[in-house]
Amino acid sequence: MRNEKSLKQLEKLGKETLEMINKRKEPFVELPIRSLSNTFFDEQSKTIKMGNKTSKRNFLNTAHTRKYTQTIAIASEIKKIIKEDATISIRDLYYALKHTLKGSKENLFENQGESDPLIEDIEASLGLLREELNLAASTKGVIAGNLTIKDGKDVIDLGRMGSGGWGVPSNVEPENIEIKNLDAEFVLFIEKDAVWRRFNEDQFWKKHKCIIITGKGQASRAERRLTQRFNKEFKLPVYSLMDADPWGYYIYSVIKRGSISLSYSEAKLATPETKYIGLTISDIDKYKIPENVFMKLNDEDNKRLKDIKNYPWFKNKAWQNELTLMKTRNCKLELEALSRKGIRFITEEYLPDKIKNKDFLP
Repeated sequence: MRNEKSLKQLEKLGKETLEMINKRKEPFVELPIRSLSNTFFDEQSKTIKMGNKTSKRNFLNTAHTRKYTQTIAIASEIKKIIKEDATISIRDLYYALKHTLKGSKENLFENQGESDPLIEDIEASLGLLREELNLAASTKGVIAGNLTIKDGKDVIDLGRMGSGGWGVPSNVEPENIEIKNLDAEFVLFIEKDAVWRRFNEDQFWKKHKCIIITGKGQASRAERRLTQRFNKEFKLPVYSLMDADPWGYYIYSVIKRGSISLSYSEAKLATPETKYIGLTISDIDKYKIPENVFMKLNDEDNKRLKDIKNYPWFKNKAWQNELTLMKTRNCKLELEALSRKGIRFITEEYLPDKIKNKDFLP
């Protein structure tokens, strides 16, 4: 049976609840506070972490009764799913529990907006990813490289997946996905699907002995977890290739340091050793990028840029200079802008040059 550890923790929660009821004590669950006020940047691990503040959700407190009941119901349903050795989506879980409580006109859940945050509460309180609770998170990432993956009973050669690559599944934990026959020297995490396809079509991964992966925008948990596994288990450096805009820098930040919303699980998701390889505003002069491909910063860009400049992990001189340069020149660049210098400029000149010169931002 999969996830015995998760099952035991859920059973422990159930036994503690039953014990409180048998002793005529008010049932409650203690949960970590998942807010900005209980989040900090840990200098030792170099990741965003959740603090140790907690709150109690009490059954007999009328302000808590509904959420307490929903929390226990979700935990109970997850336990059943694990025992059945099944995996379901969080949407499936919502519908599995959507019913009218016996003897009333009250629905246990009115919408999925009620159940999703409670799943995160359970993840945080148990110290587990939802994937370890047999819940499938959404994923859109793809990967290619010289390696094979054992996915259940199937052994998949990622070097033979063609132009589409291998779709990253939601659960990439070691007990589900075994990484085999890896022949790579680094991982290249690419922001955009279109740019990833250029690297795959040009077989950059074969010429430069690397793994190329994309989250098609903001990376989901699965791509981040798999990247961390490559780094921790195989000691592969991770290079991040993003647009030269505040949003590309933010996506890089999440891969490297984690996010506030998932601070309770960043030990299993963040990869602090990640280095930023491009694109940057500094590259404009260095690679003579023509001005007619620049775009001006808008109000949302400027707000995000201001936020990023204040993040502790962007306080080093190199990043501050880059962010100031973006503000001063009032421009941003998409990776596709490099196509102005030739369709294969990014794979044949730009990135090989960056790697050769170790032209990274920390």
